[in-house]
Amino acid sequence: MEGSPSTGEVTPAGRPPSSEAARALREMLRVAGDTRAALARRLGIGATDAAAIDHLISSPEPLGPVELGNRLGIRSASATTLVDRLVQAGHVARAPHPHDRRRLTLQVTEHAVGEVLEALRPMLVGVDRAVARLTPEQAEATATFLREVAEVMREYVATAPDEPPRARTERG
Repeated sequence: MEGSPSTGEVTPAGRPPSSEAARALREMLRVAGDTRAALARRLGIGATDAAAIDHLISSPEPLGPVELGNRLGIRSASATTLVDRLVQAGHVARAPHPHDRRRLTLQVTEHAVGEVLEALRPMLVGVDRAVARLTPEQAEATATFLREVAEVMREYVATAPDEPPRARTERG
């Protein structure tokens, strides 16, 4: 039945059955990755730099170079190089941590936030138009659905192992 929860069955292609809404959401998630790459091109920076700025803008808590590197999945030396590059470009500033004087936090500069918003403007206007076409009930249902999906994704991220499993050795 369309939209009903999966019962653990799989399709002949080996994938769980899927509703139209789930397929549309997966497509949106795929396009979101393309969107980050397009934003990087519009800003004239690399994809990792754009991802770093995104993490810094959207993080509820202050991030230092180590936390940023962990979120990006890069080593400490690479994170330091990335931060140096972002600081030199004027996208990020180092600041003292609000609770630990020994640590630094990274803050996206107002100039960089303005550049990002300007680069995103065409997409944001299009999203606003799509939302404006929804009835209040549809908008509320959509917001509830997206929050639930975001929570499922946060749980998936939180329960992922810190390190990938070791490659299995062949028996023989």
